Amino acid sequence: MTVRKFAVTDSLFERSPGQDGEVFAANVIDQRQGAPVSIGFGRYGPDQSLVETMAVDDVMVVLAGRLSVTSMGGTVTAGPGDIVHMPKGSAVTIRSHDEGAVTAYVTYPHWQQARG
Repeated sequence: MTVRKFAVTDSLFERSPGQDGEVFAANVIDQRQGAPVSIGFGRYGPDQSLVETMAVDDVMVVLAGRLSVTSMGGTVTAGPGDIVHMPKGSAVTIRSHDEGAVTAYVTYPHWQQARG
C-alpha cells in the first residue's frame, strides 16, 4: 500500500446499514485494499440516533459537531478533536445534537464483514 490522504469531501457516503435516519458512512480504506482495518468518515444529521451492539472495536474521532454515546457505563459527549472508543460487544446509542456531526473512524476488524 502507498501513503494516501483522504478528505471528507472526497468520500462517497452511503446510509449506514439498517438505519432509516440521516446516518451515513464512507469507507476510504478497507479489506478491498488489503488493509487490516477499515478507515472512513461518518456523517450524522441533526438529532439522529444509532442503536448498535458493536460487532468490532470502533474508534471514532469527532471532526465537527457533537455526539453523545451511551452504554452500560454511562454517557460521554464528544466534540471536535475528541476520541471515543467503543469496544467490541458494547451496546451503544450514538446520538447527534442540534448541529449534527462529522466523524472519522477506524474499526478492527472490518465492520462490513462483521455485520454479515
